[in-house]
Amino acid sequence: MPESARQETHILSVLVDNEPGVLARVIGLFSGRGYNIESLTVAEIDPEGKVSRITIVTSGTPMVIEQIKNQLGRLVPVHKVRDLTVAGPYVQREMALVKVRGQGEHRVEALRIADIFRARVVDSTNESFVFEIVGKTSKLNAFIELMQPIGLVDVARTGVVAIARGPNPF
Repeated sequence: MPESARQETHILSVLVDNEPGVLARVIGLFSGRGYNIESLTVAEIDPEGKVSRITIVTSGTPMVIEQIKNQLGRLVPVHKVRDLTVAGPYVQREMALVKVRGQGEHRVEALRIADIFRARVVDSTNESFVFEIVGKTSKLNAFIELMQPIGLVDVARTGVVAIARGPNPF
């Protein structure tokens, strides 16, 4: 496969004004051009300056990723776009709530697996558990896959959040 045709996954951190319609414009840019969003999280990071961070996980060829970054940078409410995947070291995490049904031996097995993955029990009934697990997406995927044969009922995920390492802002 030629270098320009290979698919890459990138984590983009986008600082925007925290105002109505900004997220719709960012999502519109992706949907209007057929770009996929694999994960999307948004939160206000500066209440006084009314600035929010949008963390987007997307994939495409290197040329498509460059187009996405350039087009995001041209949107009016966007202050800064940073591709954490190429900018240097960063920390990324995702959180999931995982509901598992089980009694007897299945309960014991679910708790054993949760302990290995450092998942916390946040709710428990006689017939089910809700686990909270935090980590890289691959860790969450592995945990969920192991819970399926035990009695996986439901999953809620936050999406990826990421931040650059080191003392510099953004």
